[in-house]
Order: sequence, then structure tokens, then C-alpha cells
Amino acid sequence: MKYFLIYVFFLLTFVGSWSQSKVITFTIEASQLQTSKKIWMYLPHNYETTKKKYPVVYMHDAQNLFDDKSAFAGEWRIDETLDSLKAEVIIVGIEHGNEKRLEELTPFPNEKYGGGKAAAYLDFIVTTLKPYIDTNYRTKSGKNNTAIAGSSLGGLASYYAILKYPRVFGKAAIFSPSFWYSNAIYTLTENTKKLRTKLYFLCGDSESPTMVDEMNKMIDLINDKRCSCMQLTKKVVIQGGKHNEKLWRNAFGKAYLWLF
Repeated sequence: MKYFLIYVFFLLTFVGSWSQSKVITFTIEASQLQTSKKIWMYLPHNYETTKKKYPVVYMHDAQNLFDDKSAFAGEWRIDETLDSLKAEVIIVGIEHGNEKRLEELTPFPNEKYGGGKAAAYLDFIVTTLKPYIDTNYRTKSGKNNTAIAGSSLGGLASYYAILKYPRVFGKAAIFSPSFWYSNAIYTLTENTKKLRTKLYFLCGDSESPTMVDEMNKMIDLINDKRCSCMQLTKKVVIQGGKHNEKLWRNAFGKAYLWLF
């Protein structure tokens, strides 16, 4: 009986030590966007039991990251993926602005669809949200421990973020980026003198007729600015991959491991 109780105690202790990750939410004012934003945060399994500081990944479209009920077409299962990796990282998910999502995540306007207010959205992340997170949570706040990630328009916004704030974001996961939205993003890249950010690009070859070519074009521009010996760029093209949450969900764990 004694050995059975010892075994149960050990089992509960072991399981409990890896089941303490949690997802919390809060709302913060976003004056840059004249609104407030709901934020979803993943805190790692050992956050409450240690005094460690953690790297942070800022992610767009928080509705789709953690919960099927709020997801548009299935969640990314970020928490389950990171738990399985025993990852020690904080995820900060920013909910998109619903009908204003297109405006928030596009750096330049499109003749047909408009948009082009990502500068204000990123200003909110950099000057309001990040200081709040760094003040209230144990974070490694430097650029080498600060990443940004997203898919589709979120991939476009994440790439724009590393051009606009290279001293803030040292890493980025750029999934299925909507580079088609405006050629100005290519011009901005050409005019950028240095690109030292660690970049993980991913798309599927069955997303659109131009997705792979557009991503390759951007990667070529980036590689012209830095030696491949630095090994700062990773490109993944998934055979049969389509433009959906399944593609991005399956890719996130590998992207995280490569970036960190």
C-alpha cells in the first residue's frame, strides 16, 4: 500500500508539472486603432513554479490559435503543440479586428480592396502591448527573444514588422504570406539595407497559382542582402498544402523549434 501511494504521488507530481500551462485573456486599449483589443496569452508549463524569464512570440488572429469555438475554420492548437514540446515560451495572440482585419494587417493599400493601416497596428504592438507584457510578465525582452508570426495577411504583417522594427523583432514565422496584396512590399525590401532577422517561410504548393513564386521572389530579394552562410532563412513548401489552418497548425511546431 505504501509503495502504491508513493507511485500515485510521483505520478500526480510528474503529470502536474507538465500540465500547468494555461491560456489567459485580457483586454487592452489600442488608441492607435481607436479600439480595444482582446489578448490571448499562453503561459508555459513551468511559469508558475519557476522564476525564469521566457522568450515571446506575438501572433495575429488570436481567435484561431487556441480554441475551436472561436476559430474561423479550425484552431492551430498552439497550446497543445507547445505542451507536447515542453516548450518554454510565452505566446501573445492579438485578436483581429473582424471587419477591420484587412485594414490592420496590410501595410499598403490595394487598388481593389483598400486597407493599408498595418503601421498603426504594429505601433500598438510595439509601443503599447509589448511594454505591458514585459512589465507584467517575466519575459526576455530583447529582439533575439522576440518573434512575430502569422499566416496569410498575418504572414504579410509579420514580414512588414521585421522591416519596420528590426530592433524589436529578431525572428519571424511567415506562413502563406499575402505578398500579392501590394508590390510595395517588394520595393520596401529592395530599399532595406540590412536584414538580419531569422525568418521561417512556409507555404503549400496548392494554395494559389502564384503563392510559391511570390514567396520565392521575396526570399531571393532577402538572400541578395545577406550571405547564405548565416543560415538565417528557412524555406518550406508543403506538397499538396492548401491555404488553411491545417497547413499552419501542422507547421507551427517545426517553425518554433527552428526559430528558437
